[in-house]
Amino acid sequence: MMGFEWLKPAAFLGSILYAIIGVIIFWLAFVIVDKITPYDLWREIVEKQNQALGLVVAAMCLGISIIVAAAIH
Repeated sequence: MMGFEWLKPAAFLGSILYAIIGVIIFWLAFVIVDKITPYDLWREIVEKQNQALGLVVAAMCLGISIIVAAAIH
């Protein structure tokens, strides 16, 4: 029978802590990438409706997320 180890307070709080750490690392990586690009990503995607850049940024976000998840796991 499968146990409910994830319901234990220590495991649950550890998961929440790692999730917060992962979000912070993701945010920092995104800010760094935004700073090293030669244009304002938000203005290009939202105001100018640059779909190609939006797709590239989405792929970058997925890549960073996978790296952070693998590092935390």
